[in-house]
Amino acid sequence: MNSESRFVLAVVLMLAVLVGTSLLFPPGPSDDVPEAPRDERVEDMDPAPAPDREAEAPGVGVVDDPPRLPELTETGPIPEVAAPDLAQVPERLVRVEGPLYTFTFSNIGASARSVELPRFESFTRPGPVELVADSDAGVLGSRVVVGADTVDLRRLAFEVEPAEGLALAEGGPPESLTFRYTHPTEPFSFEVRYTFDPDAYVVQVSGRARGLERGLLVTGLGPGLAFNEADVNQERGAMEYVANHLQEGIRTQGLTDIQRTRVDDGPFRWVAVKSRYFVMAVLPALDPGGAEFLGGVVAQEWGEDDDPAQVAVTQSLATGGTFAYRLLAGPQDYALLSSLGHDLQEVNPVGWRPLRPILRPFVAVVMWVLVFFHENLDIGYGWVLILFGVLMRVVLFPLYHKAMRAQLRNMAVQPLLKDIQTRYKDNPEKMQKELMKLYKEHGFNPLAGCWPMLLPFPILIALFFVFQNTIELRGVPFAWLPDLAAKDPIFVLPVLLGISMFLIQWISMRTIEDLNPQMKLMMWALPVGMVVIFANFPSGLNLYYLTANLATLPQSWWIANERKKVQAKGPPAPVEASS
Repeated sequence: MNSESRFVLAVVLMLAVLVGTSLLFPPGPSDDVPEAPRDERVEDMDPAPAPDREAEAPGVGVVDDPPRLPELTETGPIPEVAAPDLAQVPERLVRVEGPLYTFTFSNIGASARSVELPRFESFTRPGPVELVADSDAGVLGSRVVVGADTVDLRRLAFEVEPAEGLALAEGGPPESLTFRYTHPTEPFSFEVRYTFDPDAYVVQVSGRARGLERGLLVTGLGPGLAFNEADVNQERGAMEYVANHLQEGIRTQGLTDIQRTRVDDGPFRWVAVKSRYFVMAVLPALDPGGAEFLGGVVAQEWGEDDDPAQVAVTQSLATGGTFAYRLLAGPQDYALLSSLGHDLQEVNPVGWRPLRPILRPFVAVVMWVLVFFHENLDIGYGWVLILFGVLMRVVLFPLYHKAMRAQLRNMAVQPLLKDIQTRYKDNPEKMQKELMKLYKEHGFNPLAGCWPMLLPFPILIALFFVFQNTIELRGVPFAWLPDLAAKDPIFVLPVLLGISMFLIQWISMRTIEDLNPQMKLMMWALPVGMVVIFANFPSGLNLYYLTANLATLPQSWWIANERKKVQAKGPPAPVEASS
């Protein structure tokens, strides 16, 4: 069961307690009361089968035993481009160092062997975050496909200009690094130029394959991104490629789920590989020198069963063999992704597809509030979550007060409900008529005390997704917690959360007369279940929910005392039976 499934279970359990407690005033009809007739009954409905993740979607091909992208052949119009004896061509690494990133390129294949983000610490290795998972093969290696033939440029020796690399100064102008390969005898050459802006994570890429008037450029993005989080299993599950199709919108595919070659046809506005917090994306160029859309995605299994698949992006060469695209290699910062357009912020979509239009505004507002408190009050995010939990209870206090008053009214007429149920147990139609009369005369509504309590749940759900992939909260420590976005390493918060839930239920249920065994069991079982479920949730989420529960205890105590007063007054006058 993944974290989202566990969270859904937790929310269902909490809702069950809220609704169940509210409906205790009054309880349902006793077992010996016959059930009123109904027009129809729905039985034996089987749940819909879960979708097969490997099933073909429109424009997606899953091939049982496909050929891999064709290797170089000597036939047709393609010049023979055989790799030289690499033992005679020493590899040289060229670095591009800037304030936001450090790229390390190889002259062999013009590929990036390393992409580091110095502003973010890796939790799996010393030093900054590394995006390249396979340093031997690297990323951004190129192939040109013409018909059934492929010019594979990934093992060829390129000239590099400037040979010493680049040192970018913050606030300085963009600078370029150029790789060139020229065939010694044939009229074929390949050039690729990377233009780096020291103040942006986006790199402009352009080039030309001379001697080829047509073809398909294949750019490798590697087997996902390197692992940088302490919980490697969770990060492995977050490794996906995401593509924004021109007509069909966002497509997402887990890289560890691909066990055969997968071809995903475009046109795409962008294609990205992502981890939990970081992303490497290819976007069409802004200038008219490149294609307006990307062609497609090819993902191929290459290692063990649980290894992420290799991902490559295709793009048609323009007239004269030219190409251009933009490369984003950086954090999943919402403002950064939004600024690039075409819904790139949906590279890590919030929640479940049907609820995304509702969840996204909640997540955006909650994140804005947290950042606002952090920056304007100059306090850490741990204290921000505590303050946020208390403020939520203060703001919602009037609604809670109204809900509790409704519960007390329901409780006052509980004896009258029992009297009607007993008096008309052999006449269901008459019972229903008298119950409706009771509801009308006493303003009784079984759910009136429930719905205001549901308002904090959108906030809790939004916070869950905030901690799933919000880069601002990554690696933020608080007290004994090394990372608010990771689980509590010694499980103190989940245990305290369970205790707080038990206290809230105990305070409420100790004043309920004739408490049924099911509710007694729930009072003990629910806190234990919630401890188990929340144990692996982000510690920041536990901190917020624990704070909100503690802030609820005084109100729960006050309501319990009011309930005692209502019980001491006794029930209102019985409703006269209608003729």
